[in-house]
Amino acid sequence: MKHSKYLIVGGGMTADSAIRSIRNIDPGGAIALFSDEHDPPYDRPPLSKSLWKTQSFDTIWRSLNGLNIDLHLGRKVVALDAEEKTVTDDAGRDFTYEKLLLATGGSVRRLPDADDSVIYFRTLADYRKLRSLSEHGTDFVVIGGGFIGSEVAAALAMNGKRVTMLFPSNAIGSRVYPASLATFLNAYYQEKGVTLLAAETVKSVHRSGDKVVVTTGKGRQLVADGVVAGLGIQPNTQLAEQAGLKVDNGIVVDELLRTSNLDIYAAGDVANFYSAALDKRMRVEHEDNANVMGEMAGRNMTGQSDIYSHQPFFYSDLFDLGYEAVGELDSAFDIVEDWQEPFRKGVVYYLRDGRVRGVLLWNTWGQVEAATQLIAEKAEHSRSTLLGRISD
Repeated sequence: MKHSKYLIVGGGMTADSAIRSIRNIDPGGAIALFSDEHDPPYDRPPLSKSLWKTQSFDTIWRSLNGLNIDLHLGRKVVALDAEEKTVTDDAGRDFTYEKLLLATGGSVRRLPDADDSVIYFRTLADYRKLRSLSEHGTDFVVIGGGFIGSEVAAALAMNGKRVTMLFPSNAIGSRVYPASLATFLNAYYQEKGVTLLAAETVKSVHRSGDKVVVTTGKGRQLVADGVVAGLGIQPNTQLAEQAGLKVDNGIVVDELLRTSNLDIYAAGDVANFYSAALDKRMRVEHEDNANVMGEMAGRNMTGQSDIYSHQPFFYSDLFDLGYEAVGELDSAFDIVEDWQEPFRKGVVYYLRDGRVRGVLLWNTWGQVEAATQLIAEKAEHSRSTLLGRISD
């Protein structure tokens, strides 16, 4: 039974950040990493953004060379015994640890009546599959109008593909953006050549020869060379549940990122943490949270006691528009829009009970810190106090 001082379940950005953090403090402690992906750690955001523009594929890798890691790729940890401090992989092998990090991320939500022709865009393998299809195919269907769906639709259209985008709401990003901005995005995507089927659902997806046929809830049939679905993820909490750890919309962690078992940590997409700025528990499924939380979990696994007080930001690219955002973006909140140029450049503030809960920096760059501070102030605000508050 092989022993590691530090054992990490998950092979994404969170795991990579934790490893580097551990090595900065403990150069010699044995580290084992288990990932059910066959690829070593890589940057995930470029898969739906810059790899479809000019970024070189080789730049996405997070090289573990020289870090002396016992790397188990294409291996899934299927059992965790917190009392015995052992994990078991899908080959039936047992491993022991002193400190464990669950950086298990999430699993994609899937369509109920669809075959394996659907690409649920999340991993590098998904990117490779879609890129291969795009080299020969011309027609693509993107299911979902949220974060991934809007990025992938834009990426394909920018590469000369005919894209049909369908989603159940009335507008792209309707749960996040104010209605005026979401309506603008519908028109903007159509100007870019994307066909939109709003207020539409999927009945089934199946392969027919070398094509894929999508049947919509209204009976329409779409024939495509590839189908991509961005339906969100469910946090991978199975191991934590099996080990008796506290789980509630993810794995619950304390301010040091420890689970209810103090030798087991959790970080990244799967971790439910307390946000001091927002005074609530939350999960965040974005790069900044993965990097910063992973780094801190790694430090604390070595014996440090750093408190996770970071408020993560996130970002997106949509054709020649883009944004950075902090906090809670919910279109049901009270919203103050401050446009320098309508829907092209400005700041959108999200308020609840008079407090700023989120800030959307639309084509407004370098202001993440200002937005973070505004949320952390927890002051009363109104339209008059916010107009002109943040600009670049």
